[in-house]
Amino acid sequence: MIEFKIETEYIPLISLLKATGLVENGGMAQAVVSEGMVLCDGEVELRKRFKVRPGTVVEFEGQKIKVV
Repeated sequence: MIEFKIETEYIPLISLLKATGLVENGGMAQAVVSEGMVLCDGEVELRKRFKVRPGTVVEFEGQKIKVV
């Protein structure tokens, strides 16, 4: 599991996917979210601008990211 530390209240979902290197660019991040390939706390998340807050676990292609 990847732990990703943020200094702000939240990080947008597509920004998190890019920052952790799980996708190559913003277009790819938007596509995988739109296609229902990303889970937030075990549920499919379709909102690209979903606010990921500390404590949330994001899953994509077998990788888990815990935002702290």
